[in-house]
Amino acid sequence: MQDDNISPHLWALLPLGVFLIAYVVISVIAGDFYKMPITVAFVLGCMVAVAISRGTLQERIEQFCKGPANPNIMLMALIFILAGAFAQTTKAMGAVSSTVNLTLWLLPENLIVPGLFLAACFISVSMGTSVGTIVALAPIASGIADKTGFAPALMVAAVISGAMFGDNLSFISDTTIVATRTQGCRMKDKFRTNLHIVWPFALLTAFIYFFIGTHTNIAYEIGPVNWLHVLPYLAVFVAALCGVNVMLVLVSGTILAGAIGLITHDFDVWGWTGAMGTGINGMSELIVVTLLAGGMLEMIRLNGGFAWIIEKMTKHTHSVRGAELSIAGLVSLANLCTANNTIALIMAGPIAKEIATRFKIPAKRSASLLDIFSCFVQGIIPYGAQLLMAAGLAGLSPLAIMKYLYYPYLLGVGALLAIWFGYPKPTSRRNKNLSPAQ
Repeated sequence: MQDDNISPHLWALLPLGVFLIAYVVISVIAGDFYKMPITVAFVLGCMVAVAISRGTLQERIEQFCKGPANPNIMLMALIFILAGAFAQTTKAMGAVSSTVNLTLWLLPENLIVPGLFLAACFISVSMGTSVGTIVALAPIASGIADKTGFAPALMVAAVISGAMFGDNLSFISDTTIVATRTQGCRMKDKFRTNLHIVWPFALLTAFIYFFIGTHTNIAYEIGPVNWLHVLPYLAVFVAALCGVNVMLVLVSGTILAGAIGLITHDFDVWGWTGAMGTGINGMSELIVVTLLAGGMLEMIRLNGGFAWIIEKMTKHTHSVRGAELSIAGLVSLANLCTANNTIALIMAGPIAKEIATRFKIPAKRSASLLDIFSCFVQGIIPYGAQLLMAAGLAGLSPLAIMKYLYYPYLLGVGALLAIWFGYPKPTSRRNKNLSPAQ
């Protein structure tokens, strides 16, 4: 909660401006959006945040450190560590390939386009990563397109659309973790709110791909399915849906995947520990960024930056609808600037929490809107990791894929309609203060 004694100050946002210049402007000038490491850009912003604050250098540094020490920030870092261990363990024991093969095995041959979309939906919900889903399915989509005559951009777009569906809904995705922790709600509550909003548009997307893809019959080869390999994903999904503590879910899922991998001889004990280490190390940049962002945002808050943003964004806002539109605009702008929906949520989440509290928006609602609009923007920007990765794997231009990205576009429209009509109707207007264990 914002301190009422903090006065709004525009200059407090200078560290954010430095970060955006270092990350966005330099990347645009260089012609490569990933030329400037985001960690370096955040370090520059943090240095400015400490430099412009009041007090002795020691006092400013200690105050900066209180940001990363926030229980929510530390909990996110721990969850990222466990999610990395789970994701890499399941990949090493063959869960990804078996899940892909199972999904293709379930599909009628003449429904491959909507089937790829639904496969990407299921896999991304299970894996919790849109990029991982795209890496798994984009080569398959491109190969099927070569055999059938379908436009490769259409097939790859179906995969990206499904990947963004799962990124938005999965219990173990970075976006879900950050959105729920910054807003203080349970994952299953945010999931239900999200699902009410997005399912009609996911269904509409499937119908669009159905009508596009039913004019031909195709044949494709399916690899073997090991049913045991699919079990960890199903177990994690069901446990999370039942409201089991997310850390317990990830630890149990990693142990289950490791045990199955040992039983099926996919790896030995050292292979398992190596996979977990690789997965944890793979989350290191995100963890570092989370800690740096926590410190920088804490200094911006103390210097009145949040208060200034909230004052300007809510100056002419007198309704819940206007406040929700402010939250949507805030995270969308952050995502356009950073090209990373997780980082955008880390930056926008604390401000959105202040707005939601002021206008008595339920935490599950603000978390849902944050996640939806971050995934909407991330799914359509040609310089985002998802489109760049898919385009690279398929040998296409991101712009060629964008015209077939039906789901992200419909997701944005659907979220705006949900704000305008106040759907779904909340069961309670009060936010619940949750402990870090929930």
